[in-house]
Amino acid sequence: MSFPLLASSGTPLAPPPPTAAIPRPPPSLAQRVHIPPHIYKHPTAILLKLCNSMKELHQILPQIIKNGLYNEHLFETKLVSLFTKYGSLNDATKVFDFAKLKNEPMYHTMLKGHTHYSSLDCSLGFYARLRYDNVTPVIYNFNYLLKACADNFDVLKGKQVHAQLILHGFSDSLFAMTSVVNLYAKCGMVGDAYKMFDRMPERDLVCWNTVISGYAQNGMPKRALELVVRMQEEEGGNRPDSVTVVSILPACAAIGSLRVGKSIHGYVFRNGFESLVNVLTALVDMYAKCGSVDIARLVFDRMDSKTVVSLNAMIDGYARNGYYDEALILFRRMLDEGYKPTNVTIMSTLHACGESKNIELGQYVHELVNQLGLGSNVAVVNSLISMYCKCQRVDIAAELFENLKERTLVSWNAMILGYAQNGCVMDALTHFCEMHLQNIKPDSFTMVSVSTALAELSVLRQAKWIHGFSVRTCLDRNVFVATALVDMYAKCGAVHTARKLFDMMDDRHVTTWNAMIDGYGTHGFGKEAVELFEEMRKGHVKPNDITFLCVISACSHSGFVEKGRNYFALMQEEYSLEPSMDHYGAMVDLIGRAGRLSEAWNFIDNMPISPGLNVYGAMLGACKIHKNVDLGEKAADKLFDLDPDDGGYHVLLANMYATASMWKKVAKVRTMMERKGIQKTPGCSLVDLRNEVHTFYSGSTSHPQSEKIYVYLEKLFDRIKAAGYIPDTDSIHDVEDDVQEQLLKSHSEKLAIAFGLLNTSAGTTIHIRKNLRVCGDCHTATKYISLVMKREIIVRDMHRFHHFKDGACSCGDYW
Repeated sequence: MSFPLLASSGTPLAPPPPTAAIPRPPPSLAQRVHIPPHIYKHPTAILLKLCNSMKELHQILPQIIKNGLYNEHLFETKLVSLFTKYGSLNDATKVFDFAKLKNEPMYHTMLKGHTHYSSLDCSLGFYARLRYDNVTPVIYNFNYLLKACADNFDVLKGKQVHAQLILHGFSDSLFAMTSVVNLYAKCGMVGDAYKMFDRMPERDLVCWNTVISGYAQNGMPKRALELVVRMQEEEGGNRPDSVTVVSILPACAAIGSLRVGKSIHGYVFRNGFESLVNVLTALVDMYAKCGSVDIARLVFDRMDSKTVVSLNAMIDGYARNGYYDEALILFRRMLDEGYKPTNVTIMSTLHACGESKNIELGQYVHELVNQLGLGSNVAVVNSLISMYCKCQRVDIAAELFENLKERTLVSWNAMILGYAQNGCVMDALTHFCEMHLQNIKPDSFTMVSVSTALAELSVLRQAKWIHGFSVRTCLDRNVFVATALVDMYAKCGAVHTARKLFDMMDDRHVTTWNAMIDGYGTHGFGKEAVELFEEMRKGHVKPNDITFLCVISACSHSGFVEKGRNYFALMQEEYSLEPSMDHYGAMVDLIGRAGRLSEAWNFIDNMPISPGLNVYGAMLGACKIHKNVDLGEKAADKLFDLDPDDGGYHVLLANMYATASMWKKVAKVRTMMERKGIQKTPGCSLVDLRNEVHTFYSGSTSHPQSEKIYVYLEKLFDRIKAAGYIPDTDSIHDVEDDVQEQLLKSHSEKLAIAFGLLNTSAGTTIHIRKNLRVCGDCHTATKYISLVMKREIIVRDMHRFHHFKDGACSCGDYW
């Protein structure tokens, strides 16, 4: 049986719950019921009046039944009130439905109970019953219903309740209209919320707080702060209270305004709010999000009593600012002190575990998730997926993803990015396509993740496809998507296309500048990188530590030693940026690559921090290039002390000895590698042709066109020898001369280039992706191939790009 609203109400609300036993016709309401003194003064009635819990209520019920009082109106009314108060709506409904006399307060109590403990549809259904039974709504009915609609983010039903409110003459009520403002604000319709607010003839502090909170929570922090000022300036202005403070501190954090945040902190102190836990928690959160973690911790430590929310704010603050160990220490302390973690605690802790690569604690937190019953929480599972991906356990992340029943866009994004970050490029692209087939609309984060994967794949055709997709979905206007596209094109060899996109951007983030400077650097265009950096310094975007790393690396690739030195000093003196280990490694590479090896070693000796792997690795690489065995051995000793099982540095040392024709030492290193179970990574080159990526390994014959490729290489080598090419056989020992030359011919990049030449038309640029550094002989041979074949060949190795054209390389033989 349904209960339509008044004809003038417009769209009907939901029907009442099917379990409700509704008599027909509508009952006559009890206006006044005489309660005999012996009922009113009965000991059981007094006990009900003193009842403080559901447990006590259940103890009193037998006395009510025993004394035959369960049909008395006083007891029915009181039981309905107590059952709803303690959350037992089913019991309240039973008492209400079998009550012979129902007065209006019983209806209002039941409606309040439905809005607190039942679904929104049931609440609206009971309101329909209330109207059917000729009960006149009171203002509180609408406040409870509007709050229920707001909590469920159901603006459509909220509008229907708003219409009912107006029909019953409450549109001038400050109390009721504040609930309407809250509804629209919580449902993201902050413009409509403000319209309601602006039409109100009078406003109290609660109303101001509601609209201020609405703007702050809907991504309009500046507007929220403006309203706080206006609130105080208006005639009979209101002074902000603790609720106002808690509402606007997140707005300060959102715009990163530490100055405003500190002024609010002063207001808190002057007005005696510093003892309120929610205010102090909001201050901790604000300081942490503005980057002032030390001040956040001071506020946190001075709190007399801490809640889980306070701990969450501090843990998240540490994790957000890169203090991962501190976040994990505080998490352990929280558990030791008996606090029960929430989903927010878990997500912040997993973020810290992922960023610090602490998979042991991450797995412990995973177990804790199951113990807390949060295993079905999608946001928590998304955090687990992200954590496992960052800890290089993409297999566990994939299993979690596959078992996730209700995947959100965040789930897909986490998995796609995880695959991209772990080198599983094809898996990332497969998931993106599957997501598209399931009609899940991508966002800017999706496009950044996919662009990252394609940058790793380095296939220009695919890069153009994802760029077109971004344009069609209008996501290319997002600064982070545009930045990812710039980075992707640069890493796919199309650095000039990357620059065109860069120049077309109206708004550029610091990461945009970094991507373009790094792109120029890795392509060997050091002059362009330096010019762009100088242009950046003249603008409003301030360089960060990554910017300096990019420009110093660009100087290193192009031999601009003094410029690189100047920038290293500049980052400290003018920008107050402390160099990281990566900066020191780039400086050693810059100086050492230029052949100033003693100077590079002195730089290492004078470092204010203990040198890491990348510093000594750069030194060993420079020693290999310039055949300085003595310093190379010293660098290798340091490397093996730090990481004795890194195969890459063993190979680099062996190659240095081979370059110096020290074959016994080469054999010694190889024996050491065999003893430790370290295997040399085989050379591998990829070339994209007609929607298919072809893979070649050094000396392999597994490709369907292998026979044609090797025959073609013989003829090609005859041509480049005639043009002046001389094979570099110094790195090969203990084999005949013709075998040495044959081994050189079978290097993976030469096979890939030959395949490209065989299968593309004249004038087509060939793009090659190699997993290792290009060897000296391949570099020389490719220059001659570009000359005799009149082709541009772009090779991306593990460190940089080489653009071969007309017998020259963009690196200027400086790599």
